[in-house]
Amino acid sequence: MIREIDVKLLTEEISKLCIQATHFLSQDMVDAFQKAYEKERKPLAKEILSQLQENLSIAGEDMIPICQDTGMAVIFMEVGQDVHFVGGDLYEAINKGVAKGYTEGYLRKSVVEDPLLRVNTKDNTPAVIHYSVVPGDQVKITLAPKGFGSENMSKVYMLKPADGKEGVVNSILDAISAAGPNACPPLVIGAGLGGDFELAAKMAKHALTLPVEYHSPKEHIAEIEREVFEKANQLNIGPAGLGGDTTVLAVHIESFPTHIAGMPLAVNMCCHVNRHASVVI
Repeated sequence: MIREIDVKLLTEEISKLCIQATHFLSQDMVDAFQKAYEKERKPLAKEILSQLQENLSIAGEDMIPICQDTGMAVIFMEVGQDVHFVGGDLYEAINKGVAKGYTEGYLRKSVVEDPLLRVNTKDNTPAVIHYSVVPGDQVKITLAPKGFGSENMSKVYMLKPADGKEGVVNSILDAISAAGPNACPPLVIGAGLGGDFELAAKMAKHALTLPVEYHSPKEHIAEIEREVFEKANQLNIGPAGLGGDTTVLAVHIESFPTHIAGMPLAVNMCCHVNRHASVVI
């Protein structure tokens, strides 16, 4: 049976998600901060983690964005195949929600309408939207405001099949090392392995929205996640890049079948403000 959803509802829900995601971290991220604080051995790094936790508290209590870079809105739409949208254009409704959220929430507008001409759109639209069709009659919307301090340090590697597990581990660590303090550590690392050039990057971005404690259901991939996590935290980059045991808070890898001749790998970094919020309609 087909379920009709008015796109005006999407506009309102996305507007709320913009406010929620930019002011509050998910509980798993809050818990990850506390866990890192308890484990950190270096006094300066521990003090920085404490200050970051305090910043989170102030942001929520005073309704101030966690970070001044309120990001470019990235939206993952999981649309039930039994859903029929009514009341207007879906793409337009999504972007109206982003514009409403960023304007009424007094969030920084960071999007320019052309990569070279650099004229600001003044409402943080358009959003980057990824659609997927799934069974059922519901719509799940995940909104992730992506700051570009960390985005700019992300990388795509077109590895050879012969590079194997070692090549994957070394490439992710290479990206983390090259980022150093520029991506605002401690970081959450999202990686996409397999597929083709663009799918690897999409998987890497989506991996950032997974729960902190998530591990791949494929044991050989989960093993890489654990190895990268351990080795990355031995790099002594630390919070704010000033040294310490806490360079990354989580490493998530999504994988997909690929061509016999290649092994694409994308590494998408997020700073300690790994923001995302979801709603199911």
